[in-house]
Amino acid sequence: MPESFLDAVKKRILVCDGAMGTMIYSRGVYINQCFENMNLTRADMIEKIHREYVQAGADMIETNTFGANRMKLSLHGLGEQVREINAAGVEIARRAAREDVFVAGSIGPLGKLLEPMGPVSRAEANNIYYEQASALIDAGVDLILLETFNDLATIKIAIEGVRRASADIPVIAQMTLSENLETFTGEKPDQAAAELSTMPIQAVGFNCSVGPAAMLDAVRSARGATKLPLTAQPNAGAPQKVEGRSIYLATPEYMAEYAKRFIQAGVNIVGSCCGSTPAHTHAIRAAVRALVPGRLAEHIHILEKPEKVGARPGIPTPSHFARKIGEKKFVVSVELDPPSGTDPDAVILEARKLSEAGIDAVNIADGPRATARMSSLSLALLIRERGGIEPIVHYCCRDRNLLGIQSDLIGAHALGIFNVLLITGDPPKMGDYPFATAVFDVDSIGLVKIASNLNVGLDLAGNSIKGQTSFFIGVGANPGAMNLDEEVRRFEKKVESGAQFAFTQPVYDASLLENFLKRIEPFRIPVLVGILPLLSYRNAEFLHNEVPGMQIPEAIRERMRRAESKDAARAEGIRIARESLSEARPMVDGVYIMPPFGRVESALQVLEP
Repeated sequence: MPESFLDAVKKRILVCDGAMGTMIYSRGVYINQCFENMNLTRADMIEKIHREYVQAGADMIETNTFGANRMKLSLHGLGEQVREINAAGVEIARRAAREDVFVAGSIGPLGKLLEPMGPVSRAEANNIYYEQASALIDAGVDLILLETFNDLATIKIAIEGVRRASADIPVIAQMTLSENLETFTGEKPDQAAAELSTMPIQAVGFNCSVGPAAMLDAVRSARGATKLPLTAQPNAGAPQKVEGRSIYLATPEYMAEYAKRFIQAGVNIVGSCCGSTPAHTHAIRAAVRALVPGRLAEHIHILEKPEKVGARPGIPTPSHFARKIGEKKFVVSVELDPPSGTDPDAVILEARKLSEAGIDAVNIADGPRATARMSSLSLALLIRERGGIEPIVHYCCRDRNLLGIQSDLIGAHALGIFNVLLITGDPPKMGDYPFATAVFDVDSIGLVKIASNLNVGLDLAGNSIKGQTSFFIGVGANPGAMNLDEEVRRFEKKVESGAQFAFTQPVYDASLLENFLKRIEPFRIPVLVGILPLLSYRNAEFLHNEVPGMQIPEAIRERMRRAESKDAARAEGIRIARESLSEARPMVDGVYIMPPFGRVESALQVLEP
């Protein structure tokens, strides 16, 4: 069953599309024409614009019905075609939208003031909004978007008209603000948000009139005044007159930077308005992925071509690590971080120590904690050739687009790197370069799909790569995730996409691991438990309180607190790690140890009887 809009807005940041009028105008249609009537006369153009926004990454597209109410349509002699024009707008948007893209029925203001300031009575306005909303709801929209209203009295009547048509349809109410961040009747953003939150709506926010910088001030003000999901759809900057035309100068990159700030300020739905294009939506989508990676991967559809595909491989034979797991032997890997400089000798020396100690593999982090370090693929090749041990390469999608990912993986296979741990990666804001651009074309699920497809000889587009890779595909798992249902759901998708083994986050509570393993039993793959020896009480407190998914029982933290010296604390951390491994060992297929500061002696001490 498709996800509902209300469920989606609770779980993640949604990206709305951008300007429709700007796009129509850019195709040579003069502004004195009725753009909404093009649902009947130029449906092909409107559908193409919708598709461009969907392809740019929009989660929600707005019907071309902003001015399709009786009062505005009557100015063009179309007052009797309200239902026909609105229904056509919904049908066009539906054709363009994927199953997981929501269609919002756009309703704008009437263009005339209410009595006593204008000629429109409250009853007449209510009936006009009811008529348009009924047409949109009957045609099958997922929600109603009331947008660009500049006074509270009118938008409240619009809400009442929508609620006459349906008590259940989700409603977003968006106000527009002046340059001094006030409505037409003088309310500030927090006042408007608080007032609208008393109405039967599901989200509140602002669109149009101002650019991203002013919009950020508005949402910051409004966030504390409402508990409802908050929306922001600014114009692409303030319009500038260039040779008689209004040109919006805010670039997609500028809009993307402010999209990040909107999200950090508490916005749940982010999009754009006048002057924006699919390029702006694409940049906003990239910004959302950088802060909240995870969604696009599930949109990837591999175009399989059976005539070019061999049988999907089981355990890839070139990997000794994979073969040992396939033989049901308990495997051990130790994590090594790439150096921050050009000299790999110290890390290679540590790898040799592990090889001599009988460790099965070393797993090599990829830009850990979003820092700039030696390429994990380069270090893996050096360790394979000079360290005498098989590497497992962490490979994250933070830094590469779809072309780079496929090129890297094909090249890694050619170099004899067969074990890969495919992860989303830490956002740049966590590391030394918070302003670096994150790519996140896919997340770990999409990355698994790409590698799995390469294993059957296809690229992402379904084309033959003239051969096939032999990757042993690993993924991450977090038994202590705050939202375990979501963690299990994503783990199942990773397995469905081709994952063949898993590394867990560090585990200190065996009951969490046991519960997680029970939950994944229907789609269980080999699991290696993560073990991270604690260094000190402060280290334990930090991990427990500030690292998502890390749960260190109070009794263990107390043991670390009682250690009387650094050496005593490190020894206690090793004992705790041994106990954790002993409890987990009967439940798992192997272990991977993360020695503090790359001290492999700590890892070897954990493995001592």
